[in-house]
Amino acid sequence: MQYSPLVSNQGASLFDTLYAQIGAVLMVAVSAFAFMKGEDPERIGAGTYLFAWFATLLLQDELSLYQSGIFLFLIDTAVLTAFIALSWKSKNSWPVWAACLQLLPVLSHILARFDMRPPAWSFYAIQNLASLGILVAITAGTFWVWQERRAANFE
Repeated sequence: MQYSPLVSNQGASLFDTLYAQIGAVLMVAVSAFAFMKGEDPERIGAGTYLFAWFATLLLQDELSLYQSGIFLFLIDTAVLTAFIALSWKSKNSWPVWAACLQLLPVLSHILARFDMRPPAWSFYAIQNLASLGILVAITAGTFWVWQERRAANFE
């Protein structure tokens, strides 16, 4: 699932269900909002997340579920690292929330590696809820930065 919010199974293509289409529209809308109204941390966060989403979609189409696991784990870990770096350098709090939420999918990959297999639906629920939470964090951070700029008459 990774960066395909609201997708219910690993092998599904991006636009198989209305659920997946709504998730894709949400991902693009949040990213566009961050690019138009946000500052550098918001743009970097949205860009990183959008890039990871596309990379995950490419991996899902090319590899089977068992072959792509390590690559999806590496993508998740790279996004976690990016959010940690953003939280280190940013004055805003949204990257901390995004990093905390991104830690959930990384830990679910680690659980699978240690053969502590939860039911598949719980893995997808973690992935989907973390994705939605990160989108909310990016949206809230962008909104706050935009409003601060408007209050200071910079926009």
